[in-house]
Parts: sequence; structure tokens; C-alpha cells
Amino acid sequence: MNRTSLPFRGGATTHVFFSAVLVFAFSVILTQTAVAQILLNQISTDTFTNGSSQHATEVEPDTFAVGSTMVATFQMGRFVVGGGSSDIGFSTSTDGGVTWTNGALPGLTTFVGGPFARASDPSVAFDSAHGVWLIVTLGINSSTTVLSSSSGDGINWNDPVVVNNNSGFADKTWITCDNSPTSSFVGHCYIEWDDAFAGGQLKMSTSTDGGQTWKAAINVPGGFGLGGQPVVQPNGTVIVPFEGNGMQSFTSTNGGTSWGNVKTISSISDHGNAGGLRTSPLPSAEIDAAGKVYVVWQDCRFRTSCKSNDIVMSTSTNGTTWTAVTRVPIDPVSSTVDHFIPGLAVDPTTSGSTAHLGLTYYFYPQTSCTQSTCRLTVGFTSSQDGGTTWSAGKKVAGPMRLTWIANTDQGRMVGDYMSTSYVNGKAFGVFAKGLLKNGSVFNEAMYTPVTGLTAESEPLFSSLGEQPVPNAKSDHGPREFYDLDGMVPIPPSKQK
Repeated sequence: MNRTSLPFRGGATTHVFFSAVLVFAFSVILTQTAVAQILLNQISTDTFTNGSSQHATEVEPDTFAVGSTMVATFQMGRFVVGGGSSDIGFSTSTDGGVTWTNGALPGLTTFVGGPFARASDPSVAFDSAHGVWLIVTLGINSSTTVLSSSSGDGINWNDPVVVNNNSGFADKTWITCDNSPTSSFVGHCYIEWDDAFAGGQLKMSTSTDGGQTWKAAINVPGGFGLGGQPVVQPNGTVIVPFEGNGMQSFTSTNGGTSWGNVKTISSISDHGNAGGLRTSPLPSAEIDAAGKVYVVWQDCRFRTSCKSNDIVMSTSTNGTTWTAVTRVPIDPVSSTVDHFIPGLAVDPTTSGSTAHLGLTYYFYPQTSCTQSTCRLTVGFTSSQDGGTTWSAGKKVAGPMRLTWIANTDQGRMVGDYMSTSYVNGKAFGVFAKGLLKNGSVFNEAMYTPVTGLTAESEPLFSSLGEQPVPNAKSDHGPREFYDLDGMVPIPPSKQK
């Protein structure tokens, strides 16, 4: 049955309590009729005070979880022009999301005794073979350096080591590790990024010693784009979905010795979000226990005249062939809602037709809005059958005014990506939420549900049988820059 009910709307009343080390629950009481209260933890805050960037702002989180431990990482103190932040933050829970310890990565930027003026694009993974947490970041001076920081407990972090410092303009770093006992390459960790100065050439580097050292970067043959998110199958095959000429992917079957086999998952048709909000149809990719890969992104192909975006999905069991794109049925295609910046999670203990999926995303209740009228909101939906059916969308946080979130020369920002992870069967989405400014100081920080979100006994919805609008296409021109900070222009002859 196709979805027929409308998404949640309504205001919120927020009560906040914050501890210097442990951040305990505070409640966000939703006033929407018939919607259960959603309790949120504020798990960090920007404590930097340098005058060159915006405070207090935190944006662009990634997360990873193992057992009862979950680590989130994000930018702190976002700059307006040129990208990056004052430093990279972390927040770690070792008790299933009850309490959190937060801080800033050491030895990275000049604000924490490091050599770099700015830092950006954090991503986190866990290497079970070596018992270490790893965060990959970009260190920014006149050029960019790919860096990796390590920690034995997710709380006490070492100074970063250099992964690569000879890319012209490194961008959009991401990390994963092979933790499968059935893989010949268990203990291999992989970092992906693109070089905007080389036309978005995708690059990969591998570590086999817990991130202490990294092998020379390998160019992915035929791989040009950004936002790749590597995942590892139980047999050791690495599959990397990325935004390129449409949504694409590439693979490695030999532990990162070589990379290639670029395949097209689908074309991309996306709606340009209103209000000057910074977004892009980057992938969010995850994998289930059997090695099935799920990739989602924002896309307007199911909407008449591309008036708004849905979150859409494709899956693969080998990284070579991909299923037809389906729509996550959060609300009807006739609705006014615009959905974007998805963060997908798959419960790593589940697979196939019983795989548990959790999806956190941002949305506008009204797609046609302006910077003064847009109301940015966080939502969540889940599936207990591998994406065949989905729960009704929940409003998790918001609405927010766009003037409450960090500004950049490419638009207002909560992040080019966001993230969700499962901890003991519950989905924890970590997201940037803005509140009313304190004078000229922002109040944008990282939040997550107190107890995680689970499936509820409620109607389920399917998009089975839905077809894209014929000849669907984006309602905006081609991408003009290789990077999302507007630093490296694409020649008009190469814009797609």
C-alpha cells in the first residue's frame, strides 16, 4: 500500500542541561498532536573562541559504533569563506548512548597546538584487528593534507599521522576498516578522497597496522567525483559508492592493492533546495551482515517538475550490478515536503529480508520557501525488512530558522553529510541542530536521541509499483565546482 498520510509538523519546546564532561539527557517535547515525545542529548558544543570563524557552530557529523561504544566526529567553529573549521570534535559514549564524553582532536589545528590553519571532513571507523578507533580529516593550510588520528578508547586521541600530502586539493575524506573474521584482509583500513585539482580524481590509501602508517595513494582508474563512502563485505571486497557521472561505485577485491571496475548505479535528478541551504546529492552507504550494500541519496525523479526531493535507494550484493532506484515513502509524492542530507544505518547483526535500516534526514515541510520562511527539520524513518516497507516519518528535531545555523559562501550549513549508527539494536542519528542565537553567537551543536530509535507498531508504507516521472531531470544547472566549498571551478566544457 502506498503511503497516504502526511508528515509531521509543529513546533518544539526545548530544555537543555550540559555538563563539562558528560552530557546528560535533556528533553525536546514535541507539541505535534499524537506524536510521542522525543528526548535528545546535546553531546557536544563548540568551545573555541577564535575570531576568524563562527561560534558556537558544529556541523557535518559522522559516526561509528561497536558494541555499546559509539564515536561521533564533526567540525567545530565553521569558517564562512574557504571551508574548514577551527578543529575537529569528537563525542564518545561507552554505555549505549546514556552518557557522552566530548573534546577536540589534539595536534591538528593551530588552535590546539597543531600545524594547520583549519580542519575539515571528518569520518570515523573502528579497526577490530588492532583495537583502535580512527578519524580521518583534512588539514588545511595553503594546500590540503589527509590525516588520520587514532585512539584506543575513542576518548584519548593521539596526534594525527600523515596519510597523504601530495594531492593538489584533497576533499571529502572517508574511512572504513575490514573487521570481518572471514576476510583475508581483516585489519586493512581504507581511506578515500578526491583531488579537486585533478578534476575530482578519486584516490585510495590502505593501512595494515592500525593506522600508524599508510600506503601511497592509488588513483582509481576512471573514477572522478566526490563523496565516496567505502564499505567492506565479509569476503573482503571493498565497494565505494560515490557521486560522479550520476551515482557510481568502484571496488577492490585484493585488499586495496588495486582499485577500479567503475559502475553506474543510477543517474541523479535533484531539486535545488530553497533558502540558500548548502546540500548535494552525496551518497550515504552502509552494509548488512551478509554483505548487501545499501546506498541512499536525495533525488527528485518521483516528483512532478522536480519540485522537491525524496530519499531514494539502490542496493547491490557485489558492487557491479545495482537494483533499480526506489523511493523511501516518507510521505506521498504529492506532498509539499522536501527531503535531503540522508544518514543511513544498517543494524550490523541483521541482513537480507530482515535487515534493520534506520534513516535520519533533514526536511522542509514546505519546499517553496525563502531563507526567512524555510523551517529546517530533522526526521527519522526505519525499515525492518531490508527496505521493502518503511515506518511513518518521525519529527526528531526542529523546526529551525536558517539564520540559526552556520553560514558559508556556498550557503547555510548543517553539513554536506550526516550519520546514523545502530547501538544494541537502536538507531542513533547524530545531527547538527540550531537554536536561537545568543546575540551574535550561534547556538548550533550536535544532538542525538537519548535512547536511540526503534521500530514501532505502526502502519508501514511501501513505494512498490511507483515509477519515476518520465524524462525527470534536475531543476538547476550543472555543478560548477569540483569541490563543495566553491574553490576549484569546473571548466564549462566539462560541466555535466
